[in-house]
This record gives sequence, structure tokens and C-alpha cells, in this order.
Amino acid sequence: MPRPQNKEGLLKAANENYAKLIEAISGLSDEERNTPFDFSGDAGKKEAHWGRDKNVRDVIMHLYEWHQLMIGFVTNNAHVQDKKSSIAFLPPDYSWKTYGAMNMMFWNRNQDITEKAALKKLEASHNKVMALIERFSDEELFTKKYFVWVGNAALGSFFISNTSSHYDWALKKLKAHKKRIASQNKK
Repeated sequence: MPRPQNKEGLLKAANENYAKLIEAISGLSDEERNTPFDFSGDAGKKEAHWGRDKNVRDVIMHLYEWHQLMIGFVTNNAHVQDKKSSIAFLPPDYSWKTYGAMNMMFWNRNQDITEKAALKKLEASHNKVMALIERFSDEELFTKKYFVWVGNAALGSFFISNTSSHYDWALKKLKAHKKRIASQNKK
């Protein structure tokens, strides 16, 4: 699916990829759901997230936490008129160079939640993010530097990263897990 270029495309891509993700999760067998993720044998999967997430719940809560960042970013900056008054997307203790540590913090704080509860949280946060998108026009979403608090980017790029693209990332991870389980069962 091409990268959304307008509000309609963003809403469509986000909702379609969310639906695909939920369908993929619902379609997991008990074995796929209960076998811990393990991509250590795949040389192509060296990014930190391949080792971080151990199950479906971890992936779901990762998405949820990034939704919370998005919701806070937009809500906290809604009336900001100058860059000095804006609140950054990432929490104060993190930067784009250290966000891996933030992801680990998210992972650690969500280890006691069930997959079922995680899915409810994700559904609620997805709906909140979709409602936020609805508040903005095409121009507000896709004009770079439209809002001083988004820097040189367009607000829509933040929404894309936290919805359709992130859901696609999660789908790829689930598919890789299913493929690994299937290959193990063939041995």
C-alpha cells in the first residue's frame, strides 16, 4: 500500500492495517500464541525489537504505548504557537538516539497485562488516534511545518508512523513468528 498523501488515505490505510493486524492475531493457533517469539537464528533480524518482544501481548502493548505518545503529542501541543512552548514527541528522558531504551521501559512496565486486556487497550487507543486524525484537515496533516511543534515534518507523517506503518511492522513480526513455528513443525 502506498504511503498516504491525504487524510482520506491516512484514515483508510490506518483502519485497513489495523483490521489486518486484529485478523492476524485472531487467526493465531494456540501453539503460535503460546510459543515465545525467537528470532535469534535469523541473521537478518538484528534490530533490537526482534529480541525485545517475546509474544503477541508485547507487540500489542508496544503499539499501544506509541499511540499514547501520539495522543499526548497532539493533545499537549494543540494550542502551542511557538516552538519554545511545545512538548516533544518523546518523553523528556529520551531522544531519537535513545528511543530503544524507551521501548524497553515500555516493555518492562507492561509485563503484567494479559493479551486480552492489551487488545482492549489497543482498540481504545486506535480509536482515539483515529478521532484525533479526524480533527485535522488535509492541509494541517500533510503540509510540512504547518504546526511549529512538529518541526520540519508534517503532522500526518507522525500519524502514519504510529498507525498504518506501525501496524504493518507488527504484522510482519507476527508473520515471521508464524513462519518460524511452521518451519519448526516440518522438521
